[in-house]
Order: sequence, then structure tokens, then C-alpha cells
Amino acid sequence: MTRSTNLLKSTLHNLGVLLVGFGFAYIGRGLDILLHRASFRSTLTIAFGALLMLIGFLIRVWATFDFYQLQMKVISLQPQSHLITTGPYRFSRNPLYLGGNLFIFLGAVLVLGSPSGIVLTALNILAVDFMIPREEKQLARQFGDDWLAYKHRVRRWF
Repeated sequence: MTRSTNLLKSTLHNLGVLLVGFGFAYIGRGLDILLHRASFRSTLTIAFGALLMLIGFLIRVWATFDFYQLQMKVISLQPQSHLITTGPYRFSRNPLYLGGNLFIFLGAVLVLGSPSGIVLTALNILAVDFMIPREEKQLARQFGDDWLAYKHRVRRWF
């Protein structure tokens, strides 16, 4: 596939993640309504939330682009065929989680001004951080010393 096709696929893939982020934020607002918690929306929180979402989206597009360039699936239950250590993976071992589960989710929550959404985002990050070691064990089995060198060179989150 061409670079432009992979960029388009990566962009479309991550538009879905933006929608999931807003779905997540709406769950937070629903909880706020049930718990009688006031929204904290302001121009500043909306602008900061939109900036976080944009940064998260761009990180994810960059990271998924690398997957598509290597003809790998972004979401797969099977072990990956390549250890990606370039692009955003030079700075974070988990740019997809960083961009989506942190920046996009938190950004959407801030745009909607949801106090419960902030708690849900924190719980989501804890859950993801709990899952990552399982993924890392799989990477260690598959890529051995290359994985260990990468793990010691690059932080888990950022």
C-alpha cells in the first residue's frame, strides 16, 4: 500500500477513537446527572480539552500509520510480526494508549466538563496500566533481547 493510503486508513481508524472518547465522556456526564454533580465547563476547559484531543489524535494517527506501513493490524489478538521502535514509539512504548486512553478520553471529558469523567479516565488508565505487563510479557517472549533493549531505552507512557 502507498503512504497516502496508509495515512488515510490511520486517520479514519482514529476518527472512531474520537467517537469512543466522546462516548466515554457522555457516560461521565450521565453519572454526573445521576449523582447531581455540576458540570465545570468553561471556555478554558473546552479549549484545553480540544487541544488534548487534537494531540491525542495526532499521536494515534502517527502510531497507527507505522502499523499500516508494516502491514500489521492495529488491534490484534495474535502476536505482532514486528517490534516497532520508530515514530512515536521512540518516546513511548504505548503511544496508542497515551493518545487515546489518556489524551482523547481526558480531552473529551474536559470539553463536556464532567467531574465523574475525570474519575472514569483515571480508572481507565489504571486498568490499562494493569493490562500492559501482560502485553509486555508477550513482547518479551516474541522479541527477546530486542524487546529488553527497547524496554530499557523507552518509557512505558512518556
